[in-house]
Amino acid sequence: MATTTSITSTYAGEFAGKYISAALLSGSTIDNGGITVKPNVKFKEVMKKVSSSGLIANASCDFADTGTITLTERILQPEEFQVNIELCKKDFRSDWEAIQMGYSSFDKLPPKFSDFLISHVASKVAEKTEQNIWSGVNATAGEFDGFSTLLAADSDVIDVTGSAITSANVIAELGSIVDAIPSSLYGKEDMYVYVSQNIARAYVRSLGGFGASGLGANGVNSQGTQWWNNGSLSFDGVKLFVANGLADDTAVAAEKSNLFFGTGLLSDHNEVKVIDMADLDGSQNVRVIMRFTSGVQYGIGSDIVYRVNA
Repeated sequence: MATTTSITSTYAGEFAGKYISAALLSGSTIDNGGITVKPNVKFKEVMKKVSSSGLIANASCDFADTGTITLTERILQPEEFQVNIELCKKDFRSDWEAIQMGYSSFDKLPPKFSDFLISHVASKVAEKTEQNIWSGVNATAGEFDGFSTLLAADSDVIDVTGSAITSANVIAELGSIVDAIPSSLYGKEDMYVYVSQNIARAYVRSLGGFGASGLGANGVNSQGTQWWNNGSLSFDGVKLFVANGLADDTAVAAEKSNLFFGTGLLSDHNEVKVIDMADLDGSQNVRVIMRFTSGVQYGIGSDIVYRVNA
């Protein structure tokens, strides 16, 4: 008679942090260093914003209070989320055995089958988190307000509208975004134009030439559409960042230090469980449970350019 091994595992609070981290922080925006991560926000964090004017005056012998300093605040409050999913061990055992035998592209062998199942779920959480960061809507279950939702509601944000982007007009459309960046921010080291995938593809194609937009018959380095090999992109001296979670034709110009993702990796709310149902109902099902917090916020709206279609 075959021996049945239970794979039930429980990780809570701080000990669940490593799994929550793998799930939340492996989305492309965070994994590629696109925004600032605040990893230990247990409930909420108050971010102070300082604006000033008229600080410099003509010199005199007396102390004369000059200028105006205004303090405002913005709240980063990650929301609580959960994942409840049931998987069949049979569907994953062949993949697990392939890893054990070395017939796989995995670099490292997860020490337990439970870790293998958690990694599968974590990849799905990472994908959804990437979408939430940019396009999430709090009214939708399983989502928090992403940057697009927050920026659209802030009158301080610099709004730019345009038409649907193609390889023929992408240079002009990107130019309108860069032109709207405040002069005090242009050239800053951490300034990016975050673009959707379709904008990035149109830009790469336009620089490949073979078009009527004056980009040269053979494109960059006369390589045509073969010029780009997944390297970095820039426009007018500003780095481009492909944000997979952005909706088509949407772009955001901002400093990385002005965009924040908050989560409580050390929070007591964190929980990761793998429950083997074999001992309970005789099935081959495994339940994977995750509980975590996540949310985004920005600091100064007037330092951000938000581009959408008219």
